[in-house]
Amino acid sequence: MAGMVRVGLSGRVATLTMDRPAVHNAFNAELIAELTAALQRAGADPEVRAVVLAAEGASFSAGADLNWMRAMAAFGEAENLADALRLAELMRTLAYLPKPTVARVQGSAFGGGVGLIACCDIAFAASEARFGLTESKLGLVPAVISPYVVAAIGVRHARRWFQSGALFDAARAQQIGLVHEVVPAAELDALIEKELDALLKAGPTAMLVAKRLVEGIFGRDEPAQKKLDEQTAALIARLRVSMEGQEGLAAFLEKRTPNWL
Repeated sequence: MAGMVRVGLSGRVATLTMDRPAVHNAFNAELIAELTAALQRAGADPEVRAVVLAAEGASFSAGADLNWMRAMAAFGEAENLADALRLAELMRTLAYLPKPTVARVQGSAFGGGVGLIACCDIAFAASEARFGLTESKLGLVPAVISPYVVAAIGVRHARRWFQSGALFDAARAQQIGLVHEVVPAAELDALIEKELDALLKAGPTAMLVAKRLVEGIFGRDEPAQKKLDEQTAALIARLRVSMEGQEGLAAFLEKRTPNWL
């Protein structure tokens, strides 16, 4: 069976490409495990100086895979907690990777896909991309990704987009801080190459210390993040088995209106 993450090395740059274009690079247990392992290997590889996170196809990531969502709806709270902790490990691994990370956002990103972007140090998006923290429409919240998204876009924007679940365009994503720059899709790779050139000219130790400096000023190192991840994972596990969470997931999977509308 073909892997769900392609890994390429060009010079000192590792590119990790999510490769599930038929389902818009949606998350399932296998993709989460593969991407976590690939990130860990890149982080430990002395030959790698920077990591690009990319995706194949029209979308960057649509969030949760439909079959994965069906499984979540059927899980009890303990199984949902274990599942959420695995997603939390992926996000934490990306956010605290000891190398600079660049998100190549060539297409739309929703839910957990937005989380991946927020976990990267640098994010560039194609102007055609759309974004959404759509969990509230399912009676859920973006719990596991919330620390990273709030850090990226700030409290006021998080309050708005977490609650409404509405979609926004790439220009708005740049305005609120989710992505750094927006260009036409044809110019995306050139922009990333320019950024990587600047990164590779910097001292690798200095870059890591700079990254840890920001984490320290922000007040959340990796051990503190792990404790917070345990709390957010427990929260989403409770919501998934709640009456509203079950109704929201069921309505989505059955393609009907939830009972709160």
